[in-house]
Amino acid sequence: MRFIIYGVGAIGGALAVDLNRNGYEVVGIARGAQLEALRRDGLRLRTPEGDLHARFDTVPHPGDVEFRRDDVILLAMKSQHTEDALLALRDAGVRQQSIVCVQNGVANERMALRYFDHVLGAMLMMPVTFVTPGEVIASGTPKRGVLDIGTFPSGTDARADMICEALNASGYAAYAHEDVMRAKYGKLLLNLVNGIDAVLGKTDKPSKYIRMAREEALAVYEKAGIAYDDVGEDNPRRKALMQFGEVPGAPRIGSSAAQSLVRGAGSIEIDFLNGEIALLGRKYGVPTPVNIFFAELCQKFVHGGKQPGSLDEEGVDALFLAWVAEGF
Repeated sequence: MRFIIYGVGAIGGALAVDLNRNGYEVVGIARGAQLEALRRDGLRLRTPEGDLHARFDTVPHPGDVEFRRDDVILLAMKSQHTEDALLALRDAGVRQQSIVCVQNGVANERMALRYFDHVLGAMLMMPVTFVTPGEVIASGTPKRGVLDIGTFPSGTDARADMICEALNASGYAAYAHEDVMRAKYGKLLLNLVNGIDAVLGKTDKPSKYIRMAREEALAVYEKAGIAYDDVGEDNPRRKALMQFGEVPGAPRIGSSAAQSLVRGAGSIEIDFLNGEIALLGRKYGVPTPVNIFFAELCQKFVHGGKQPGSLDEEGVDALFLAWVAEGF
């Protein structure tokens, strides 16, 4: 079993290093400065236990990979790039290989199932930071991350078990889940902080907007009949297996959305996080003004080249009140 990791950023980078160092064949698909750094120097993974380093084959496009029937393709790009990635995989001849959506949000699996027969969802809890090409910071300890993996839309199979086995051997805690989307909807609740964190920056004071965004999401879930798992910090399995560890000298950037702003990535995943709640709210007739507002504001941050923390909460209050007054 070979792992093709499509999107060697924060999540994909950590998985690539750990799987490679534990004897699994890895091929990365990356782009831009990250591709150049990986080809030149390999990938450095900074962890609470020390630095790790790995070199593995990396290519710029799926068309550069000679796919094997038993390849496992891990999608680790941001959700706004998934559709293009899936089409590139199809055009490169992928047919029977397993596609695993190791991504935030709940839209990727459905996109993948349009093109491929065997799609798995993966809910991953792993604190990682990627802002410098060739370097990923992973602060989870003692396990690097905790995963639930299952076939989409439901069930498990032998391939899910094999992927869990490989990840468990590589420093993760991975479990087959009969209804993996329950776990992913639980993770989506947590990821609603991403848009708020991208605007306000990383602070020790919780924002009232986090509570409001999650209250909207819970109202949507109730109306839509969406079941979810509690995968937050109080989850017993997570508390026992993975805590935030200290990585000396590591920057405190915040969420993956905030990291996209810091890198000047030119796009942000927010339409598949806060924007997912906005979509469901419109579909089921539940107002979601906070999630809509932050989805729109984050896009303005991207197009304006703004950094996380460019607004404080008082500044957001003024913008939000004006936005509501305009009849959002």
